[in-house]
Amino acid sequence: MPISSENFDYVRTMARDNAAIVLDPGKEYLVELRLEPLAVTSGFDSLDAMVKSMRDQRTLGDIHLKAIEALTTNETSFFRDLHPFDVMKKTLIPELIVRKSTSKTLNIWSGASSTGQEAYSISMLLLESFPELKDWKVKIIGTDLSNKAVQTAKEGIYSQFEVNRGLPLPMLARYFDKVDDGWQIKEAVRQMVDFRVMNLIKPWPFMARFDIVLMRNVLIYFDMDIKRQILGEIRKTIDPRGFLFLGSSETTLNIDGGWQANRIDRTMVYQLPNDELN
Repeated sequence: MPISSENFDYVRTMARDNAAIVLDPGKEYLVELRLEPLAVTSGFDSLDAMVKSMRDQRTLGDIHLKAIEALTTNETSFFRDLHPFDVMKKTLIPELIVRKSTSKTLNIWSGASSTGQEAYSISMLLLESFPELKDWKVKIIGTDLSNKAVQTAKEGIYSQFEVNRGLPLPMLARYFDKVDDGWQIKEAVRQMVDFRVMNLIKPWPFMARFDIVLMRNVLIYFDMDIKRQILGEIRKTIDPRGFLFLGSSETTLNIDGGWQANRIDRTMVYQLPNDELN
């Protein structure tokens, strides 16, 4: 049974206010696809019955949080799009190793890290190509709105299909163990990443300045005001000479003038303007 227009409007507002998820008119089918299974597993007779129960509650409850998670897109893969990882390997990490040879610290943030493949790809890249970082203090943080996705990332267990997507076979053999449910990334690699639940439209808890921020394929889900808000917050938490990666279809152009775009090979990398360094 299709969701009522009244209940669809409620879900739209709830998703926008609490997770900045934009559900345009005509996306009723998406809400039904994502939330009907939740209604069934939660014991409701219909999606409308579940939404009515949500509307009757004065504060966000467990069912609201589960609904927000169900509406969140968690598409990811190992070494996704590859080119940003090539740029990190060939250009950015070598530059940072020289620049930060005194402090020997490296801070990297994978924003909207989903089930962890991006953050683990960075870990494996560092292990494979930069043995000189062994005595450095390397911090890799992966954050996502979804509790379920973060828990999956912490466990580091992936299906055969997931490890077949972008992961080179030698890395599978070197950094994973075969387990009943698929493949689990080795504990030494898991310990390199700190996964946390984080809502990008809520206050950011970070203290350290990040040398590299990956916020790829995230802004496309938000409206213009939220895009500006997120890019503005990144400017506050990135090192003045740090590097920002967005998705291939994303840009700061006409959104936030506080960034300059630099093309490195086939990848666009964003940095703060030179006058920010003074």
